Amino acid sequence: MTLTAKRAWLVGAAAAALCVGLASGARAETIGGALSKAYLNNPDINQQRAAVRAQDENIPKANAGYLPTVTAQGNVGHLHEELDGVPGIGSEKSDTTPRGYGVTVNETLWNGNRTGNSVRQAESGVLGAREQLRNTEQNVLLSAVSDYMDVLRDTAILDLDRNNVEVLQEQLRQTQDRFNVGEVTRTDVAQAEASLAGARATALTAQSQLQASLAKYHQAIGDDPKSLSPVAPIVRQLPKTLPEAISISQLEHPAIVAMLYGVDAAALQIKIAEGALYPTVGLQGQLQKRYDYNGTRGEQLFTAEVVAQAQWTLWDGGLTYATARQAKEQLSQQELQTELQRDQVRAAVVAAWGANENSSGVLRAARAQVQAAEVALAGVREEAKVGQRTTLDVLNAQQTLLNARVQLVTAQHDSVVNSYSLLSSVGRLSIGTLGLAVPEYDPRIHFDQVKNKVWGLRTPDGK
Repeated sequence: MTLTAKRAWLVGAAAAALCVGLASGARAETIGGALSKAYLNNPDINQQRAAVRAQDENIPKANAGYLPTVTAQGNVGHLHEELDGVPGIGSEKSDTTPRGYGVTVNETLWNGNRTGNSVRQAESGVLGAREQLRNTEQNVLLSAVSDYMDVLRDTAILDLDRNNVEVLQEQLRQTQDRFNVGEVTRTDVAQAEASLAGARATALTAQSQLQASLAKYHQAIGDDPKSLSPVAPIVRQLPKTLPEAISISQLEHPAIVAMLYGVDAAALQIKIAEGALYPTVGLQGQLQKRYDYNGTRGEQLFTAEVVAQAQWTLWDGGLTYATARQAKEQLSQQELQTELQRDQVRAAVVAAWGANENSSGVLRAARAQVQAAEVALAGVREEAKVGQRTTLDVLNAQQTLLNARVQLVTAQHDSVVNSYSLLSSVGRLSIGTLGLAVPEYDPRIHFDQVKNKVWGLRTPDGK
């Protein structure tokens, strides 16, 4: 293959690699398909879903405070009695088996609203866990997009580097031929050999980088990439202005919403702690049946009792007061952490907006750089043929073109990733926003299955 043919092949190598992907014979994997796999199979998402299901169980645990507790008890023993000195009888012995069983029911009627506040706190915890799940989902989806684009980028760069090796091999062959006829010096040959050796090293480094990207792709998506389709930056789903993006993020970002539910839970913890200062009022009912009562064989006793009880802890050494003060400080801490989260999200939005806005300009500049480098290389080669340029000039121009093509591939990668990063920074990177054809996980299903469940050890999925 001539240098001209090599050059023509190399011009489209980056685009071809980005479009064809890893294996031309396999069915192409789209970004939507890859994200769907990540949404269904990623262990980070699945473990957070399990955390939400575990949080759901705090609802029936808190509701248990409204329901009575029922305990059953039973006992059996042996009683031996001897009565000495009975006139006319002497001594009298008896053996009985006193035994019995009973049921006790305790119902709390009022405990300073601690039960009601505990239920509301558990509900805030569930809603906060759902927001944490949303945040985990969008983080995983963004990571999957980045890994997908990393594979495309590194595949294209490896193809560019390998073809650069072929071009430089041809360049070295031609330089040696010209050296043999005395047109160039040994220095020109050495320069071509050095450039070829450097290109081979660069290709090996690119191959190593691609292997690392493949491993990260498998980790995020749960499958090996076969043939990846090209991806365009998202536009329609993004906010139109930076102020709009900031406003949306402050209202919708799951990390902020989760922190706000944490504030609610912390405020309710204060009420729960203060509830211990109030009396606890309840009812206790007992049913008992005794046999061989009072050591008398055959004597039975049945009792039924209902008792209203009130208990008021007047002082517990300051424990309740310290607990309430501690809860107030924890609320202040949670509020400060929420404000910190707001600032972090806002900073992320501003940074993502700037990066996304610059992407189109960087991409245009990279394309212009490639076009100019192609023209320059063609001119240097023609001038070298008539002795106006040296072999080193040709090699430098070749390297400049390769660098420009690598920068173009990188700019294409960054343009896509930056658009998804902006959508994630405002809190809207989800399967619904992206329109992915995958069933959405609904945490309310498990919540409804367990919120009123008062019997059974098995989870809804049979564990």
